[in-house]
Amino acid sequence: MKVGILGGGQLARMIALAGYPLNLEFIILDPSADAGATGLGEHLHGQYDDPELLAELAEKADVVTYEFENVPADVAKFLADHTRVYPAPNALAVAQDRLDEKNFFQNLGIPTAKYAPIDNLDDLQKAMDSIGYPAILKSRRMGYDGKGQVVIKAVEQLAAAWESMQDAASIVEGFVPFQREVSIIAARRVNGEVAFYPLSENVHEKGILRVSECRTNDPAQQQAEDYLVKLLDELDYVGVVALELFDVDGELLVNEFAPRVHNSGHWTIEGAETSQFENHLRAIADLPLGSTKARGHTGMVNFIGGMPAAETVLAIQNAHYHLYDKSPRKGRKVAHATIRSDSAEDYVESLGNLLELAKSTDDS
Repeated sequence: MKVGILGGGQLARMIALAGYPLNLEFIILDPSADAGATGLGEHLHGQYDDPELLAELAEKADVVTYEFENVPADVAKFLADHTRVYPAPNALAVAQDRLDEKNFFQNLGIPTAKYAPIDNLDDLQKAMDSIGYPAILKSRRMGYDGKGQVVIKAVEQLAAAWESMQDAASIVEGFVPFQREVSIIAARRVNGEVAFYPLSENVHEKGILRVSECRTNDPAQQQAEDYLVKLLDELDYVGVVALELFDVDGELLVNEFAPRVHNSGHWTIEGAETSQFENHLRAIADLPLGSTKARGHTGMVNFIGGMPAAETVLAIQNAHYHLYDKSPRKGRKVAHATIRSDSAEDYVESLGNLLELAKSTDDS
């Protein structure tokens, strides 16, 4: 089977690496000549909306997936008319627009922070009467890793906040006084089979994910699964999906979902019986899903901007290093490492050492 992937970054790279033991082949469409995944399959070098390349991809691929949600929805719809595309274009369309996404959750009865659509400064000023301070103004489209958003703490900041949006359609959200951030990842097969991973507890720095830790038997697991089942059923979803949530005194509020494999699930490569990447491929190929059971104590740390030498990371007990073939750049995720151990004490010590190392090489 040949799998097409829209996007050739680190997620596509990890999908392809997971697919080789299953004898899958890959064809990757990406505008970058040196995208990290392109050495793992045939590379269609060009823009995502190039009609000739799309026609070639549709002809060669038995199924097409994508590694990030900013692929133009029209591209996914075109491909779906000519070959199988999972997740389906409707999931992509909802996830691309923060307002549509919030409305989608509300219609399913899934709680979110207070929010309001913003198209101009007057809208923002009026919305703050009900949203309250502090709040976060976000562009409706194309935001990730903290980009395209600004925190508003007082009325005096409204004009500058709106100016920073450069007239882009936006949404303002009330601040959520959460105790922690968590996410849940699931895979849904073509035939409807679903497998859930244990919750990940996440820590962000400057809007970028820094640490994800697997939380087996977390008390919020069932609540998160219940929310995700509604989403999966409504979208008739196929593939891996991630749902990001705020934990407020034991009650979960949804932040957003990602219709793809997700950074907070990277611990599954060494830390679960079946990684999220393999289960994504199993799901879209309509193969039986693998066990999502955690293998001991496990977590992941991102390297942001800079990365240490391999020998430095691998000198940490229980560490596994994953490089993305990316050049260092401020604010860019260039690698991650996981820790997996049968010993809780060893795990905590190793994760602490790994996090200290990561912070020492930030933007280096």
